[in-house]
Amino acid sequence: MIRTANLDRSAVERVVRDIVRQRLGFDTPQRPEVVVNISARHMHITQEDLERLFGPGARLTVFRELYQEGQFASEQTVTIIGPRHRTLSNIRILGPTRKANQIELSFTDGIAMGIDLPVRMSGDIAGTPGCIVLGPKGHIEMKQGVIRALRHVHMNEREAAAYGVGDGDMMNLHVDSDCALTLEGIVARVDPAMKCEIHLDTDEGNAAHLTSARGVELYKA
Repeated sequence: MIRTANLDRSAVERVVRDIVRQRLGFDTPQRPEVVVNISARHMHITQEDLERLFGPGARLTVFRELYQEGQFASEQTVTIIGPRHRTLSNIRILGPTRKANQIELSFTDGIAMGIDLPVRMSGDIAGTPGCIVLGPKGHIEMKQGVIRALRHVHMNEREAAAYGVGDGDMMNLHVDSDCALTLEGIVARVDPAMKCEIHLDTDEGNAAHLTSARGVELYKA
């Protein structure tokens, strides 16, 4: 007799699903390589406010290409001032420019800044805290847009199908390291222009000791 009472339900479901596919002759999509990157504190900015901070006609210049095609860390950095006049310097701007300003910090950054960071999906900034942003040519006052980004995984439709998930579904990530950790509540963000990449903030990456990981496993919650 096989005892399953102590088995993780999602693990049992994965095994059963794979057996059914094999027995019925279904093609099992090849799961993509899982890339996990730590997303350090950064800013997204509009072209209008970029010029306010760096001068008329300013453009973002590439410091380093990111994993997703067309996205990059720029050479431009800013300083932010929180409500208690605490500051964080060298906040790198990511490109290309966007339709709204947004700053993503870790929980630890929020404590240092005196900001009670809400956990939000990127772009969901209504009602969030703001801050003052300083550049070499000027400053702006953001009324909202400072968040702790909800952990998420980018993937295209083919990759999502391989994991049996759709846009907005929740996934889990197990990190096998000397400080092994399972991170739950990773939101699948499905977009045809994307490829499989998990974004964690610095607190999450450090907690799992991601830099020493022997392997990772991504699966549907």
